[in-house]
Amino acid sequence: MSVSLQKGQKVSLSKEHAGLSKMMVGLGWDEAQKKGGLFAPKPKPVDCDASALLLKNGRLCDKSDIVYFGNLAHKTGAIQHMGDNLTGAGDGDDEQILVDLGRIPAEYDRIVIVVNIYQAVQRKQQFGMIQNAFIRLVDQRNNNEMCKYNLTDDYSGMTAMIFGEIYRHNGEWKFGAIGQGTTDPGLGELANRYI
Repeated sequence: MSVSLQKGQKVSLSKEHAGLSKMMVGLGWDEAQKKGGLFAPKPKPVDCDASALLLKNGRLCDKSDIVYFGNLAHKTGAIQHMGDNLTGAGDGDDEQILVDLGRIPAEYDRIVIVVNIYQAVQRKQQFGMIQNAFIRLVDQRNNNEMCKYNLTDDYSGMTAMIFGEIYRHNGEWKFGAIGQGTTDPGLGELANRYI
């Protein structure tokens, strides 16, 4: 049974799902309804990009530890991004990241899942233009959703989001729902928070 998480809540993945190794992190969002006149130029779709940052001792040590649309697989093979969705249209997950916990080397203690709006500043876009955003973790052995975190706060003015983190604590894997909006203009600035 899936656990519905609140902001700041943590859940043990190892205890609740014994033997868990492979999981899918699904992220989804919808564009809020646009307001515009009959002759207003058609705005560009909001292109949200999901990424995974692999940290050692809570720090990002190398840019190869960022898995995103420009680097779809981590060098260890433990993390795989399933590709870029340019619009967020349709139901279900908009982007998916596969995580093989059993293949993550011991020196990595944390995987931070972030989303940023592609070219947010140039396109004058922000998370106030997004609705129904969520992150969910699915056990790949049986396709059962383990937990889901729906972002419900108002993120107007924010251009990036730290959704949550999968982390190792006392030999077990846990997930923490973060939901922290930022004004970082791109993935590079967002990643710099962890250097």
